[in-house]
Amino acid sequence: MVERLENVRQTTISLIMPFIAPGTRGYTDEYDIDHRLPEWGFDYHTVCHSRGEYACDEDGDGFYEVYVNTAEGFWLLLRSWLRPHRGISQEKLPLYLGFFQFVYNACICGKGLLSPLLEFLVA
Repeated sequence: MVERLENVRQTTISLIMPFIAPGTRGYTDEYDIDHRLPEWGFDYHTVCHSRGEYACDEDGDGFYEVYVNTAEGFWLLLRSWLRPHRGISQEKLPLYLGFFQFVYNACICGKGLLSPLLEFLVA
């Protein structure tokens, strides 16, 4: 779920709790707010960009299981998609975020998006 927060502080980041099952594995880039995730019951893993680390092989099997590229890619695509829509009102922003989330999750663009969008709207 994509949602705009007024601010990103530990008190507001706790809003994710109802949407994520306890024990869920989380990957972050050592943002200060994320350090409380273990207290909240998450299986928390990090990569340290400041040390040049962008993926981490925690168990030594040669597979880099800890990375945040998917999340960072999502935000990069969202910013690029919003850029031409200069001046979106805060009132309409949730609609734009919801539509972008739908398109991203459908993994379809162009004319191929019409059918899944209609199915979603009719259901």
